[in-house]
Amino acid sequence: MHDDSLALGDHFQQPPRRIHRTPKVRESRVDLPYFHGKDDVEGYLDWEMKVEQIFTCHQVSEERKVYLTTLSFQGHAMYWWTSLVRDRHLHNDPLIQYWNELRSALRRRYIPSYYTRELINKLQRLHQKNMTVEEYRQTMELYLMRAGIREEEDITIARFLSGLTFDIRDKAELLPYRDLNDLVQLCIKVEQQNLRNFFKTSSYSSSYSKNDYKREDKGKAKEEKEKKNTSHTSTKTCDMKCFKCLGRGYIASQCPNKKVMILRGQDIYSSQDEATTSPSSSEYEEEASEGKSCEVTYPYNGELLMMRRVLNNQPSDTQSQRENIFHTRCNISNKACSLIVDSGSWCNCYSTRMIEKLGLTTTPHPKPYQLHWLNDDGDMVVNQQVEVEFSIGNYHDKVKCDVVPMEVCHILLGRP
Repeated sequence: MHDDSLALGDHFQQPPRRIHRTPKVRESRVDLPYFHGKDDVEGYLDWEMKVEQIFTCHQVSEERKVYLTTLSFQGHAMYWWTSLVRDRHLHNDPLIQYWNELRSALRRRYIPSYYTRELINKLQRLHQKNMTVEEYRQTMELYLMRAGIREEEDITIARFLSGLTFDIRDKAELLPYRDLNDLVQLCIKVEQQNLRNFFKTSSYSSSYSKNDYKREDKGKAKEEKEKKNTSHTSTKTCDMKCFKCLGRGYIASQCPNKKVMILRGQDIYSSQDEATTSPSSSEYEEEASEGKSCEVTYPYNGELLMMRRVLNNQPSDTQSQRENIFHTRCNISNKACSLIVDSGSWCNCYSTRMIEKLGLTTTPHPKPYQLHWLNDDGDMVVNQQVEVEFSIGNYHDKVKCDVVPMEVCHILLGRP
């Protein structure tokens, strides 16, 4: 009994034993952003910066960095990594095991060699222009960081001031500042002040011009009414047309042209007064007293040098050409040729077939141009000229014409 009691007492007096177990380090799950391997330098640099931030935050070991990074490859980046591993196996090269080696390989693949030079050129030419002060500062800092340029703060301040707009730089240079951050804050205040002044002036001008707008609206309404009345009467007069002389703006009873041309047999034209069938002796006496002489000119009579091509299309009903075109015959080198006077045209044209038939010599055109309305062959270049002598009755003239392959007539004369 005694021994048992001692043993029992000893058992209760001894403190319980604690088993110390080393806790297992449970690594947290790391999710990296996907990289698709597109040819975007800015996108790759942003992805690389984000990956390094995640590695630092989660304290990822060097052995796992390459493994986690390659798991984030998608699309073309995954194909590139697979081919890189296969090439290293074929050439017995060591595999990439560290993040620095993988980053160098990625930069060689996705960052061109001229990228740093372009960044430096952009940095040298950087100006604020339409950017705000904050956007201008962020762009400058991004270029400095991407190009890996580390310069003194005074040089950065001078670079920042040289790129500002004149209205902000002139005011900011007069204010005291300690460093780049103070200068940026001052420029932002100056920018806000300029915006407030601009809105004040614009609101004042808009309120000041409201009364002017009202007055102008009233004046415009009166002018529109007057224009409507005048246009209504003018449209009425413009729609009028004389069926005798085909003039516009008046009717036959108000026609100022009292002479009427009458066509008789064998292409003989005569002029008669509208009121009488034969000219009165008084009119001849008046013309004789005023010294006027009336001369009748007939078109050149004879067979045409070339037959006109018969067109298969229907004649158009446009009244403008029927009113403006005058068709007659003339004498060129003792040959009867068709001549058209078109008051709506500005050029004199001569047919190429007439050049060949008469054996005339051409000269280069000083200003060649293109035509696309005289034939059906599409656009053509007019680069030749010819000087033509022609006569209609007692009228003789010499005209320099452009050589054109036309079939409508032999010679086409426009408005002088």
